[in-house]
Amino acid sequence: MIAIVDQANTALWMFLAFVAATLVITFFSARQSKGASAYFAAGRRITGWQNGLAIAGDYMSAASFLGIAGMIAMNGYDGFLYSVGFLVAYLTVLFLVAEPLRNTGKYTMADVLAFRLSPKPVRAVASVSTLTVSLFYMIAQMVGAGVLVRQLIPGIPYEAAVIGVGVLMVVYVVFGGMLATTWVQIIKAVLLISGSLFLSYLVLQKFNFRLGEFFASLTAISSTGPSGETVTRNFLHPGLIFKNPWDQISLGMALLFGTAGLPHILIRFYTVPDAKTARVSVVWAMLIIGAFYIMTTFFGFGAASLLGPDYVRVNGGTNMAAPELARLLGGEVFFAFISAVAFATILAVVAGLTIGASTSFAHDFFVNVIHHGRESRPGEEVKVARITAFVVGAASMGVAILLGPSVNVAFLVGLAFAVAASANLPVMLASLFWKRFTTAGAVWGLGTGLVSSIGLILVSPDFMKDPIFPLKNPALLSIPLGLLATWLGTVLSKEQPSEERFVELTVRAQTGLGAEKATDH
Repeated sequence: MIAIVDQANTALWMFLAFVAATLVITFFSARQSKGASAYFAAGRRITGWQNGLAIAGDYMSAASFLGIAGMIAMNGYDGFLYSVGFLVAYLTVLFLVAEPLRNTGKYTMADVLAFRLSPKPVRAVASVSTLTVSLFYMIAQMVGAGVLVRQLIPGIPYEAAVIGVGVLMVVYVVFGGMLATTWVQIIKAVLLISGSLFLSYLVLQKFNFRLGEFFASLTAISSTGPSGETVTRNFLHPGLIFKNPWDQISLGMALLFGTAGLPHILIRFYTVPDAKTARVSVVWAMLIIGAFYIMTTFFGFGAASLLGPDYVRVNGGTNMAAPELARLLGGEVFFAFISAVAFATILAVVAGLTIGASTSFAHDFFVNVIHHGRESRPGEEVKVARITAFVVGAASMGVAILLGPSVNVAFLVGLAFAVAASANLPVMLASLFWKRFTTAGAVWGLGTGLVSSIGLILVSPDFMKDPIFPLKNPALLSIPLGLLATWLGTVLSKEQPSEERFVELTVRAQTGLGAEKATDH
């Protein structure tokens, strides 16, 4: 009993220290977040390495740290495919998206579409898509928060943990804006990389720093089968989750193309002063994220070898594999530290998602659709974004509580990637690189990608006992449907102004002429 109380106290103090530090950052950021550019884009004054750390902090979510570690611990090689997909996806961002997006947009993805298309319809549909993707992603983080805090501090209900994280996230976004969110993400990235390095070191120490010995331990992992029998499996072989190769291909497509369509990642490129800095920040992010996903190999497989799938299943489920491994190898204090880092991870990512969703609604829908591109009163855009943050936060908390703690957060995020890849990416690339592209193509592509991906998710094996659609992730079908709708909507319509503005868009995308500039504090 004393040990449990000490563990709870240690974890609580670590939580409180992080929360206190980030609230101080929020206080000082609030004093600088005057005006739309400061609130939505941190005045475009974030440096390359800072934005790289912030992107990494935004990207290395609860799904990465808790969900993937748990999936590897339970399913070996198949779980590791999530790590590979999340990392490789940044090549798409680097080569296709980062520079043109920074040069042609202002605050959101829809700015790129509205540059040459009819602004009202594309902004309206893009706003719906952004809110949908953000909500999927946020629900995953909230579930992770509830599981983590409930396991860490005995007596704290799952529902209370979810609400607590939601309230803190709203405080960061409402008062501190993008500047506070950026620094919360930077601090979280440093903490997460530090904790992961030490956890990986402890795992390898157990195997005398011999990789051969480490991987040999994974060739015969025992667990309890469906009928209560003991089953021994080779965790280095595929097939434990993805028995159908099409499932594996579909997940890979979602992860590879989804990152370049994630709204909360894309808006980070508006926080830097120019396109060159945007490219530099992506390189920094890839190095940091790459190092992290390499380390998921050690603590994911380490949990499988040292704890075993049955232990993970009983002690908090898949989302607690990494913290429980930290407890085994580093004691209660390290367990508390890793859990506090995971908590920081959730707060930082949720804050990024919230500001992405609230920016899209306020800038795209409220100002540019309802009020025809003009604020009716000065400062109204920021005010609406703050109100939206409350609404989005409440919605994600409600759904997370409704779903409960058993759902795997990496699975939920995989679905968010599928929606982003099917709806957002096809129309954004068409807008940047296809002269013939029209408003009808954008609306058809966004709408079809969004509806088809969500519809297929609802009739998939994870939501139906007798599924209509056989794959766990819809990307294999929903991405081609989004592309087809984008093409059909374009070829069946004609829009002369869009073609005329394509040259201007191309010049701006490639040179940065006329791009948004940094603002004074």
